[in-house]
Amino acid sequence: MPTSQVRRDGGHIAYEVHGEGPLVVLSHGMGENRSSYRHLVPLLVAAGHKVASVDVRGHGESSVGWPTYAPAEVGADLLAVVRDLDAGPAVLVGSSSSAAAVVFAATDAPELVAGIVQVGAFVGQRKLNPLVRMAMWSVLHSPRLFGMFHKTLFPVHRPADDAAYRRSMVANLREPGRMAAMRGVIVPVEPHWTARAPQVRQPVLVLMGAKDPDFPDPGAEARAARRLFRTAEARMIEESGHYPHADRPQRTAEELLGFLAVCTGA
Repeated sequence: MPTSQVRRDGGHIAYEVHGEGPLVVLSHGMGENRSSYRHLVPLLVAAGHKVASVDVRGHGESSVGWPTYAPAEVGADLLAVVRDLDAGPAVLVGSSSSAAAVVFAATDAPELVAGIVQVGAFVGQRKLNPLVRMAMWSVLHSPRLFGMFHKTLFPVHRPADDAAYRRSMVANLREPGRMAAMRGVIVPVEPHWTARAPQVRQPVLVLMGAKDPDFPDPGAEARAARRLFRTAEARMIEESGHYPHADRPQRTAEELLGFLAVCTGA
């Protein structure tokens, strides 16, 4: 599928579209690209949805050199894709760092957003000891080390094409400006998405891999996210790590499709 682009002040956002039907927009996490959803997209398309998978600013085929990579701006990029397709309101799905972005999008343009899904959302700022902080600094400055770290986020299952995807991801991160963008999407900014969450009026689904190694207690993190919203459900994907859409796509699709039916009235 050819890559589409939408112009934004400061660059362009790349995305690709598959299928027909109510629109779902997928946004990946730090360091990844839209191929993170390569196993989920066909399942949503087969169920009758138009699916736009987006390269977050500075990632994949989107341009680099943005003045900010704050989640509010990433959310605005997702809204720009919805407008570009003239197919809203859409359900927005954000993984990891992008889980914050969909909250800002839902509150900034509620008429364009039918519902939001947070996958592996970070509710609080983790306190790291000095040794772990130093290790994470290295990971955030080395494509190779990030690739090694990324592998650890699949503690149970890995897609059959996981190694090939990771090689491609690391090659993309070696391009000028990519690592700065990766670090940019996790820079602490105010307001934090948790301050905006009570303003969300659309349905919300929180998904979390039950074995997600990014959290000491994934279930507690999911419940903490759910409690921030007026109307939300939290679901655990068993035997899954930080990217359930990649390591348990069928199970993730089942949860998503039930939620999409509620959001679209299908």
